[in-house]
Amino acid sequence: MNRPAIPSAPERIRIGDLLIREKIISESALKTALATQRKSGHKLGRVLVELGYVNEETLLTFLSRQLQIPLVDLKHYRFKPETVRLLPESYARRYRAMVLQEQADGLLVGLVDPTDIFAYDELSRLLKKPLRLALVQESDLLRAIDVVYRRTEEISSIAEEIGAELREGSNFDIDELGQGEMLGDQPVVRLLKSLFEDAIQARTSDIHLEPEENQLRVRQRIDGVLHEQLVEGRRVSQAIITRLKLMAGLDISEKRLPQDGRFSLKVKDRLTDVRLATLPTPYGETVVLRLLDSAHNLLDLEKLGLPADLMPRVQKLIQRPTGMLLVTGPTGGGKSTTLYSILNAINKPEVKIITVEDPVEYRLPRISQVQVNPRINLDFARILRTALRQDPDIIMVGEIRDEETMEVALRAALMGHLVLSTLHTNDAPTSLDRLLNMGAPGYLVAATLNGVISQRLIRRLCEDCMEPHRPDYHETAWLEAQQVSTPSDWRQGRGCPFCNNSGFRGRIGVFELLEMDAPLARALRRGDSDAVTHAAQHQTGYVSLVRRALGYAQSGMTSLAEVIRLFGEIDPLRVQD
Repeated sequence: MNRPAIPSAPERIRIGDLLIREKIISESALKTALATQRKSGHKLGRVLVELGYVNEETLLTFLSRQLQIPLVDLKHYRFKPETVRLLPESYARRYRAMVLQEQADGLLVGLVDPTDIFAYDELSRLLKKPLRLALVQESDLLRAIDVVYRRTEEISSIAEEIGAELREGSNFDIDELGQGEMLGDQPVVRLLKSLFEDAIQARTSDIHLEPEENQLRVRQRIDGVLHEQLVEGRRVSQAIITRLKLMAGLDISEKRLPQDGRFSLKVKDRLTDVRLATLPTPYGETVVLRLLDSAHNLLDLEKLGLPADLMPRVQKLIQRPTGMLLVTGPTGGGKSTTLYSILNAINKPEVKIITVEDPVEYRLPRISQVQVNPRINLDFARILRTALRQDPDIIMVGEIRDEETMEVALRAALMGHLVLSTLHTNDAPTSLDRLLNMGAPGYLVAATLNGVISQRLIRRLCEDCMEPHRPDYHETAWLEAQQVSTPSDWRQGRGCPFCNNSGFRGRIGVFELLEMDAPLARALRRGDSDAVTHAAQHQTGYVSLVRRALGYAQSGMTSLAEVIRLFGEIDPLRVQD
């Protein structure tokens, strides 16, 4: 990057006057913006953009030219996290600044407002090196800060502090560990606070705490893939897990049996429900924490990601007064979110809804939610039989796991209730085979089943680093096996700081829908598995999961490699007519 010749400190310029001089905005627009600025306290440039008087890109290009400093696009800038962290996070956020590059004669620092003399002076004092300035976009800067300032080093540092205290013979008072909020000076509490803040910042769905002989393995599941960090010290894990069990109201003296619990906490103004499950291992209890966002807007059916051709069909199915609708897929495939979104859509004052769950993940108003408790023989089938005496219109069964639950659920659908449930199967056609193999009479399935939604979650390409991709030999062979010969503009993620160098950021649902029709019902009544599979695959309007995922890859939403990762081991559905 060229180093511009700039003065040792920024010059104060009147942005508004310069914009008028260059005829980018009018005088009346400047007056309106200044009046708005006095009320909001925001920078004038931000106010002008928010009011629509100037395009942000135009404004940044103009300022870069006037100040004679480079405009850096952080979406494509390959900065090093260790260089960025030369400036503590609190100051980076306060002054809207980021250290971009370490040079022989100083540091290149990106600023949202390079004319802020106070910020320049404070940064010079903190960094103790000559500064060269660059202009960056505020939204990109804040995203980059969220990505770079992870809490991994802080977590390791606090863990070492805990380990040192334990080695010195200090013992944590169990009673004190259970007191107070998630704030305080106790090292264990600070460690957990950092752990949860880091998880929320990184969009983590699950945290795995796995004690080993001399260390604690911390793994976070981000976009379906685990990322790990090692923390030294076995006793550290005992202190952390004890605190978590106290927060969840579990028995801290019981370490031989699995336990489940939950608690809520507020992290960065976001209320998060945490579901905790313990499991005894030779080196202590392993704990999995599932983080559930309490915001119910996540349960909006319209925002679920159903393709446009499936949405009206699904909405029609969930409005039926009777019958069964199944949602299928592997663990972690988003089945529960889909079921809750459906419940949210049909939850009305005139409808009585009862759910049988293990566990209750999201608490919804107006719905009677019952949690399974095997220790007192309160299983799915028993609750379901009791629920039928509560005069429900709709029943949601968290999962059909055994023949008894399946039989009661089918009978409930036959008796005039709408029954929603899940199955662990790879796709919709195999769900019908699963029901038959579990002992369900084919005629009963044909009479009660309205449809099956099967789904997976596939990683979405990072928009900041996606680039064209030419399929290699193995990918080409896989496409040929799928009988896909149409040339496509395949894309892949190069990897960048915004996606933790994975090439992916976020996930999207891949759905298929199978509805009961006459050919499928006839095959079910005969109990002919091959005929059922053939009727399902050749149903009008049916698009398989692998075909739907390939469509996403062909449109650049995901990569071909990601589709093969998810579906390469599954026997591909035959060509559809």
